[in-house]
Amino acid sequence: MRKLFLDHALLRTGWARDVAIDVEGGTIRAIRMQALPEGRERLAGITLPGLPNLHSHTFQRGMAGLAETRGPQGDSFWTWRQVMYRFLGQLTPDDVEAIAAFATMEMLEGGFTALAEFHYLHHDRDGRPFADVAELSGRIAAAADETGIGLTLLPVLYTQGGFGGVAPNEGQRRFINDIEGYFRLVEGARKAAGFLDDAVVGIAPHSLRAVTPDALERALAAASEGPIHLHIAEQVKEVEDCIAWSGQRPVAWLLDHAPVDKRWCLVHATHLDSAEMHGLAAADAVAGLCPITEANLGDGIFEGVEFLAAGGRFGVGSDSNIEISAAGELKQFEYSQRLKRRARNVLAQRDGESTGRALYTGALAGGAQALGRHVGALEVGYRADMVVLDAAHPALAALSGDRWLDAYIFVAGKAAIDQVIVAGQTVVTEGRHHKRDAITARYAGTMAHILA
Repeated sequence: MRKLFLDHALLRTGWARDVAIDVEGGTIRAIRMQALPEGRERLAGITLPGLPNLHSHTFQRGMAGLAETRGPQGDSFWTWRQVMYRFLGQLTPDDVEAIAAFATMEMLEGGFTALAEFHYLHHDRDGRPFADVAELSGRIAAAADETGIGLTLLPVLYTQGGFGGVAPNEGQRRFINDIEGYFRLVEGARKAAGFLDDAVVGIAPHSLRAVTPDALERALAAASEGPIHLHIAEQVKEVEDCIAWSGQRPVAWLLDHAPVDKRWCLVHATHLDSAEMHGLAAADAVAGLCPITEANLGDGIFEGVEFLAAGGRFGVGSDSNIEISAAGELKQFEYSQRLKRRARNVLAQRDGESTGRALYTGALAGGAQALGRHVGALEVGYRADMVVLDAAHPALAALSGDRWLDAYIFVAGKAAIDQVIVAGQTVVTEGRHHKRDAITARYAGTMAHILA
């Protein structure tokens, strides 16, 4: 039993002082407010529930910065994919694990405490399955174990190169499975992640362009429980290609042909019309937003104001891991809306509401739902995931309550993070992961040989 005393904490009911929390087996067993500190370990500072990261491709952390050179005909998401294919074509299992460990370490230092890994790198460099079809899923699980981040593992189904049965290209050969191969992969992933205390394994049809309707139907029929994640409507071209193939926009097609509900996370969902927006909200699915990556790739701007007004749920993810910061994703989400509408504080929905509080609590709830985990709240029965901000940080020192969140998200960012606790275990102190030196050295060596 770990007995903690929190100076300040954000609970579901609001801000509280002098909070006693008992943690056992990684789970919060008791909470008491207006407690006395005697006999307890003090967490000095401002304690927040750890934020879930609902979408990541950890291997892409290794290519951050490698696609920032303009080509002769201009650049887009589609040209970026070519850089990504060339990069991943070199990766060994050891490389995948080293990069994933570095990325998840940075997630923890950046305020994320649980991860949904949208894992589509399955096969060896020549496109052939490993002897253990879930070899690379196991490497993701090993990295999560090393760093301590909570893991929802989402093996990705990828059966084709584009709408209407387009054959996959050479760059996609490490992704491709038929449906029977995919079922073996999911079973292997469950075994590979089984040694982790509380890992969740769901499914992830990559996108409507990458799976056939039959494969999607069979995958969903076999997934009786757990999260379901899907890329959708990220690019205008994707929407246009879907209309040419089916006569419908992507989200409209999905809502008509699949049982979309609260188990689903529709990643990006950038280009929706109003009917799709309201349909997604009514289905209780989560919009999985990755604002930093969406800006980096030039995807477009999600219509956040209308979606939230319709009762929509959202969470944030680090996706390509070009920059890893929980506060940064929330700030970019709000700033994109400000630029689009030429207004300020647009995602706070009520007069006098803190934008930081609205963003943070919204992403906690949506992220926890998308990961299929009891995380995202300091509450009995939930995993003891906490981010402790330094109350003496210059951006926070003179503030209190919701203004702490405003300053954390819009001013200080991850520089304000002092400690991070996952499942009751401290993994970050004074802003540094306890294994930073070893993980960083291994990552640096990995990148040196990849880029040689």
